[in-house]
Amino acid sequence: MNAAARKTVPPAAPAKTAAAGKAAAPRPAKAAGAAKAAAKPVKPAPKAGARAAKAPALPEAQAVPLPVEAVVDAVRPAYWDEACADLMKRDRILRKMIPTYGPAHLISRGDPFITLARSVVGQQISVKAAQTVWERLAALCPRLTPAQMLKAGHESLAGCGLSRRKAEYIVDLAEHFKAGRVHVGSWAEMDDEAVIAELTQIRGIGRWTAEMFLMFNLMRPNVLPLDDVGLINAISANYFSGEPVTRSEAREVAANWEPWRTVATWYMWRSLDPLPVTY
Repeated sequence: MNAAARKTVPPAAPAKTAAAGKAAAPRPAKAAGAAKAAAKPVKPAPKAGARAAKAPALPEAQAVPLPVEAVVDAVRPAYWDEACADLMKRDRILRKMIPTYGPAHLISRGDPFITLARSVVGQQISVKAAQTVWERLAALCPRLTPAQMLKAGHESLAGCGLSRRKAEYIVDLAEHFKAGRVHVGSWAEMDDEAVIAELTQIRGIGRWTAEMFLMFNLMRPNVLPLDDVGLINAISANYFSGEPVTRSEAREVAANWEPWRTVATWYMWRSLDPLPVTY
């Protein structure tokens, strides 16, 4: 999906942009509320190739989820169908949007280390570049384990196309996992903010990356990644006629999505790029 992520929409990717003024509905008053915005008449989704609505870009929010690949034993979130039905009842825009993408849904890779390592690789580079680097890493470390990454070392990881800083981040992440400094076995029982607090102690892992982990690995249903440029652009295009959107306005729209903000975010990403993504 910045993915994410979420999905973040790199400026050079034409399929992920939306035209200002070609969006779904007229801009609602800031105090009008998400329900009123969703009730406005909706035009077709903006055409690809147009200019995206501008949104404040935060450094980590430039990360992009990598393209979907064959994921063994991919899991469909147990809540997905219920969430889609509920969102379609309460939000007119999602009512039209959700059926457009058929049976596609969020999937989990299952391996926490790989999910986080892929998120670091994807930060601040294009989808294509991130996939190329990841494939080189997979060739260097076929099992993609923390031990293999540590054995490879900074220089070899950087040789795969990672910046030196990202190579350091990957090594630091691997050290945390190998030394047991993260409570992997407890994350399923911890609340969202507790998981975020622990993950952001690791170098290279900020809130955006932690939120992608909650969505794509733990499959938490109610995550709202407000630092994600793609989400902000999609809300702008679908609810505000392509005009710039503040975090406060995005949060107001998303209030109508609770407790399924993960699902709504996933479909917002799809409205900019129909190709599902995963970590």
